Amino acid sequence: MKTMSYSIDFTAASDRLREVVVKTPLTYNHSLSRKYDCDVYLKREDLQIVRSYKLRGAYNMMSSLDPIQLSKGVVCASAGNHAQGFAYSCKKLGIRGVVFMPVITPNQKITQTKMFGADAIEVILTGDTFDDCAMAAKAYTAANGMTFIPPFDDVKIIEGQSTVAVEILEEQSNIDYLFVPIGGGGLSAGAGSVFKTMSPHTKIIGAEPEGAPSMTAALKAGKPIELETIERFVDGAAVKKVGELTFAICKDVLDDVCLVPEGKICSCILKLYNEDAIVAEPAGALSVAALDDYAEQIKGKVVVCVVSGSNNDIDRMQEIKERSLQYEGLKHYFLIRFAQRPGALKQFVNDVLGPNDDITRFEYMQKHNKETGPALVGIELKSRKDYQLLVDNLIAHQINYTELNKNDNLFGYLV
Repeated sequence: MKTMSYSIDFTAASDRLREVVVKTPLTYNHSLSRKYDCDVYLKREDLQIVRSYKLRGAYNMMSSLDPIQLSKGVVCASAGNHAQGFAYSCKKLGIRGVVFMPVITPNQKITQTKMFGADAIEVILTGDTFDDCAMAAKAYTAANGMTFIPPFDDVKIIEGQSTVAVEILEEQSNIDYLFVPIGGGGLSAGAGSVFKTMSPHTKIIGAEPEGAPSMTAALKAGKPIELETIERFVDGAAVKKVGELTFAICKDVLDDVCLVPEGKICSCILKLYNEDAIVAEPAGALSVAALDDYAEQIKGKVVVCVVSGSNNDIDRMQEIKERSLQYEGLKHYFLIRFAQRPGALKQFVNDVLGPNDDITRFEYMQKHNKETGPALVGIELKSRKDYQLLVDNLIAHQINYTELNKNDNLFGYLV
């Protein structure tokens, strides 16, 4: 067992939160257990009051402030789960809170935050990016003598998130593997600390989005480093830089960190919904999506995955399906210049497409003289192996085409 040079008081946090948060269920998942030939349990933080574990850290820190600090009020910067946990905590504690959100924040998230906070909070929209928003929030905090409640890099936040693990061990003591999602590192630091203390034999696996590998980069560099760019699709876990404190803890308590492709996360979201009626947000599905990479190691073992949240906007479902189909090799987009002769399109349908291929999108790209320009064609396959036959047919019939799937910059324009 690794020696830890920090102290996480998860017992006090558990006592503080016991009457505030929902003790979410630890449920046995039959389909995942069959698939991986082991016993898989899901810690359902998607069923928390604010539909994510973030309430735990926010309330724990805010309820630990002294009366003078509470009287001056609190501030946070967030466009997601932290804002909603913060808002609920303000209402529960009866203190004034100010939530800073980027101006591009979807109305659904603004509405949810206001619903949980009611009259206890004020929402200020400022800045085009989260970084701009956070800078404004911290300046406002200093100018008004208030207390800033960070999303992950504070010992009280980490202690609050650690109570997820305390609840898991209250119900299932013999756990071989714990899979947790990683964004800023608050949950993984807290849960990892509890397990290394109370269940040291358990392997702690952190799961990060492939497009936002901030903890992976920090572990490689030996310190937190800021990534120049990240893929923000897994918004609940897409951070450019992990916390100083969370990193210091995670480097000691994590046994491994794996990167999960965004498309794979999307496939996992759809499977959880279709097979188990679980509505997981992208970050919420991270831990389950990571299981494939450990299929051999977890055979015959007891495994727990933290489903961290369910704040998924219904408007994103089309993009989630598209990303999943692309990842699975079942959806392909082409720009095709059809020959300027009668029957060219008919030949494409009859001779190029396979018997199980479907055209799901077709549109000419030019406003005028449409037929003389390229057409965007989306094709859905029944099986991944049908792709090579499709490409072979395109070449055999001398179709002038450009494949768009391999250009990540163009994907956003296709959904």
